[in-house]
Amino acid sequence: MADALDQAASSPLPANAPTDSPVPVAAPPPDSLAAVDLGSNSFHLIVARSDGGTLQVIDRYKEMVRLGEGLTSDGFLREDVAERAFACLERMGQRLRDIDPAKVRAVGTNTLRQLRPEVHFVEEAERALGHPIEVIAGREEARLIYLGVAHGLAIGDEKRLVVDIGGGSTELIIGQGFMPLLRESLEMGCVSVSQRFFVNDKISAKAMEKAELFCALELRPVREVVRQSGWATATGSSGTIKSIAGVVTNAGWSEDGITLEALDRLREAMIACGRVPALDFKGLSDRRRPVFAGGVAVLRALFQNLAIERMRASDQALREGLIYEMIGRTQHEDVRERTVATLCRRFDVDLDHAARVRATALALFAQVRDAWALAHPNHPLMLGWAADLHEVGLAVAHNQYHKHGAYLIQYADLSGFTRQEQDVLAALVLGHRRRFPIDAFLALPRPARNCARHLCVLLRLAVLIHRGRTTADAPEPVVAADGDTLRLSFPPGWMAQHPLTCVELEDEAERLAAAGIGVEIR
Repeated sequence: MADALDQAASSPLPANAPTDSPVPVAAPPPDSLAAVDLGSNSFHLIVARSDGGTLQVIDRYKEMVRLGEGLTSDGFLREDVAERAFACLERMGQRLRDIDPAKVRAVGTNTLRQLRPEVHFVEEAERALGHPIEVIAGREEARLIYLGVAHGLAIGDEKRLVVDIGGGSTELIIGQGFMPLLRESLEMGCVSVSQRFFVNDKISAKAMEKAELFCALELRPVREVVRQSGWATATGSSGTIKSIAGVVTNAGWSEDGITLEALDRLREAMIACGRVPALDFKGLSDRRRPVFAGGVAVLRALFQNLAIERMRASDQALREGLIYEMIGRTQHEDVRERTVATLCRRFDVDLDHAARVRATALALFAQVRDAWALAHPNHPLMLGWAADLHEVGLAVAHNQYHKHGAYLIQYADLSGFTRQEQDVLAALVLGHRRRFPIDAFLALPRPARNCARHLCVLLRLAVLIHRGRTTADAPEPVVAADGDTLRLSFPPGWMAQHPLTCVELEDEAERLAAAGIGVEIR
């Protein structure tokens, strides 16, 4: 949800476009799904279709944009790198033109997480791609990586360690079957480590030692948890790991995957070369060479600190995970539903009351959906989840509980939710009572602001109608929307029989008027 709540679209790529795959087909099948992974090193596009529970890949496209290379220490992005990214996204947008926008998902990872909001990179990138871009948290990235890798592995009951070395972060996941059990995201990647420790393209024993020590320090907080989790096999999913596997295999240092001995020999060979441009290993592409030393340092530190003996490379990763996630959502297996249910249980939410508020909020939504242009499938989902979670902050304190709830939702690791979705959900919970938090909605991405504001109004009314917390049926008013004005009609005589609710609705009308929403009660 780059707007958290809306989508759009954009012809075959030019034949001379840089790619690691064949020129894309001109017209994808009508049931195609597409995923775009905007990593700190590479941008990936995959187009696939579901075939009996497995993916049939129709097309792949990749460019090594090295977005993380342009990230400054204060969270800005170099203009030349931004332009390189936009040009790549325009090419990808052409490829996505003939695919149903509802079947396209684009996500950004570490570098996009670090960019300052005032850079407005995501907004420009969305215009170039023609689709919303969701920024996902590190642990959500780890979950999606595991989902993609697990579908490519043989079915078994053993615990697995999955490693993905990106440009700016490294994800570690312990999982069993298709279920991730432990997810960690560490601030070290092939681009960031290469830039920091191999200055001016120099590769020395001292530089390699410093890089590996830095990675060991990053690993230290999670090292023992990972080592003692009982995993049996290790799989790597990134381009960095696949490149290293190709180099050590071609050099004859390992016959089956990557071993520590093979990494030791690769390390010594790189130090002997002395400089990045001199790295001339079979299996190492020209585009991978500038960040290869950082990737080797990260992987060797992982092997040493996590006691990895052998690691095999997987062709599937985050982008495949996105496709499987979309397939799951179309089959009503949305992990976000489980996440909300888990949160409700953990914080002892009054489920009966939440269900009453949800039912009324969705009944109001159905009456104003067209008038308020709330047609995206995410709109009723977000409203329903906000109703489920509107009292989650009571587990902290009754006073200002809407603020506590919003904080929990905004900063928790919520599986399946993007950062933008969590921001919208937090704004809805924050705004369900008391003063309408105009600033919270202005802080949302521009396309999401108005629809989120309207959803919040519906939630507020539903909460107010059920404020007595009685199990008796509360009336669901007839609601009509005309611009930013709502007209509520209750059954004849009901308002006279419920004077407290009448007073509360009048007070609510005053609060919403300050937010630019008119309420007329009949």
